[in-house]
Parts: sequence; structure tokens; C-alpha cells
Amino acid sequence: MAYVFLLVIAAFFAFLSDNTPTATLKIISALLFLSSLGVMIWLRVAKPDDIWYNGRAVAESVKTRAWRWMLRAEPYEDVEDIETMRKEFVKDLKAILKQNQSLIGKLGISSAVHDPITQQMISVRKLPINERLEVYKKQRITDQALWYAKKAKFNKKKSTQWFVVTVILHSIAIICLLYNIKEPTLKLPIETIAVAASGVLTWLQAKKHNELSSVRVQLNCTTPGHFKMRH
Repeated sequence: MAYVFLLVIAAFFAFLSDNTPTATLKIISALLFLSSLGVMIWLRVAKPDDIWYNGRAVAESVKTRAWRWMLRAEPYEDVEDIETMRKEFVKDLKAILKQNQSLIGKLGISSAVHDPITQQMISVRKLPINERLEVYKKQRITDQALWYAKKAKFNKKKSTQWFVVTVILHSIAIICLLYNIKEPTLKLPIETIAVAASGVLTWLQAKKHNELSSVRVQLNCTTPGHFKMRH
């Protein structure tokens, strides 16, 4: 968003500079364009989107392992020797973090895992199978379904809002062009409006509101096939 904002403001100052004899506004416009270029280069080098997606993948992997451990699902089926299963779980978490060492470094945290198993996880693991399944249905399946449904609704709303903004900017540009035919000597910021409209479209595509708003989540309250739970 910063890139789009800087680009629009730079174009606006460039428009204003045409009506002034001094070079001040041109310098400001050039600095703003330079700043937008810096943001674009930073996005290319730092790749914050990649960091986010990798972080999401790691979080989902850890969450899946945690649920497997609580449900006594493969590979943590052993009921009697909980300490062995605890060590297996910690070992698996360390392996996940080591596989994403670059991400861990960028986040500025350590890949060491001491005792990630909470008392709540132990309590769920000790429950009978039907109660464990009920916990999984409520806190994993239903919770995830509601979260995705909420995000889909949010993205649909944002998609509509940005679409309306794009239509308004295009309409203003058309009106300015038509008015310019009547008053050819009048200088209107048509280029600036065009840049703003293009910037909004770019932002909409980058945020993927349209794609994300089409997510449909089906509530499924059965045990996943890949979870083989022990009684």
C-alpha cells in the first residue's frame, strides 16, 4: 500500500509542478518517485509475502503435530509411555523448525524447543476417545470452518469496497477528460487520477480479495481419515 500511495502522491506533485516556475515541486515529486522505487526494490529483495507464507506453513505443521499428539494419533499412539511420546513430539517440532531455519532467523527467534506440551494438551490426551473426538470437532474442525467463513466474508466486503473506489476514480477521469474538451486550457490532474485507479487495481490484485472471498468451507464433523486414533 505504501508503494501505491507514494506513486499517487508523486504523480500529483508532478502535476502541480507544471503550473509553478520553481523546481521545488519537481524535486519533491522526484524524491517521492525515488521512495516508491525503494519500496519496490525492498519488496523484491525482502520478499515479505514469502516470509508470511512460510510462517503460515510452519504454523500449520506445528498445529497438525500438536493435534496428533493430543488425539494419540499416528505417530503418537502409545498411551502408556507418555514421556517417550513427549520426546518424539519435541523432536518432530525441532525438525520442522530446522527445515525452516532461514525463516526462524528472519523472525529473530531461536529454533530451540524446550517443553512445548501444555497441561491442556496432556489433559486432552488422557480423555477417552469419544471425548477427544468431540474436542477435535469443536476446537479444530468447527473453529477452522468458522474462521475461514469469516475471512471469506471479510474479503468479499473488501473486494466490493475497492471495486467501488476503482469505478469512482475511472468515472472522475472520464468526467475530467470530457470537461477538458470543453475547456482545453484548463489543466486537470487526469494522469494522477489514472495512476490512482491503476494503483487501486494493483492493490486489489495483490491482496487477492476476489479469490479469497470465494472460499467455501464445509463443516465436517468426522474424524479425518489420516488420523488413526488409539482408544
